[in-house]
Amino acid sequence: MPGRIGARKVGAVGWLEFDNPERLNAIDLAMWRAIPAAMADFDADPAIRAIVLTGAGERAFTTGADISEFEAQRGSEAQRDAYNATADAARVGLGATLKPTVALIRGYCMGGGVTLALDCDFRLAEAGARFGVTIARLGAAYRPDDLRHLMAVVGPSAAREILLTGRTFTAGEAKDLGLVNHVALAGAFDAFAADFVERLAGNAPLSMAATKRTIAELLKPPAEQDLAACEAIIARCLASADADEGREAFMQKRKPVFRGV
Repeated sequence: MPGRIGARKVGAVGWLEFDNPERLNAIDLAMWRAIPAAMADFDADPAIRAIVLTGAGERAFTTGADISEFEAQRGSEAQRDAYNATADAARVGLGATLKPTVALIRGYCMGGGVTLALDCDFRLAEAGARFGVTIARLGAAYRPDDLRHLMAVVGPSAAREILLTGRTFTAGEAKDLGLVNHVALAGAFDAFAADFVERLAGNAPLSMAATKRTIAELLKPPAEQDLAACEAIIARCLASADADEGREAFMQKRKPVFRGV
């Protein structure tokens, strides 16, 4: 059976689910093609304040691209280029959103699944999760942009350990390497994740967008940084009705109600 991308909205949260459990939620070409539209819909909806990525079932977040279809979909150089462009477009949509993104990881998060998790702002793992990038055992190599992204999260030393050993890491080891933000026991994972996502969704959207944009620019080489764009989005944030609401709520010792304006 082919996989699918499940996209749903629950309150202020958009949920994107990799649904291909028979193949540990591996992502086939049709799934790659479906991701940009789902992300664009979440981005365009002002009611959505946070976006969560998850895998169907308990066995895996995702193991990345579905290798079983490579012969049919990547048999020629032209096919490989087209396939890579489709996958890149899916990742661009995920990485470009100014809404906070969270990967909820159960089971296996391997290969391209690690890359997708790194495209998220936060990675929360259930204690039984397992991580690995096995390119050293497949005769492959990370592209420079992907390696730069990995190094920005975990640093060069941990990147070497992850890629050169090709081994599988426990959730605790992944946290020690900086690959994961938080680890929770299986029985507490759902509650921990719900609280984490709810906290994000309750924060000021313009403030989070300004922070995300500024961090993204500062991670670029200095010559490529658009600091003027950062100043503009920060100025919009400070002049917003939400900034007034945040100050008033603080003075009145109540929870703020942000509207994203």
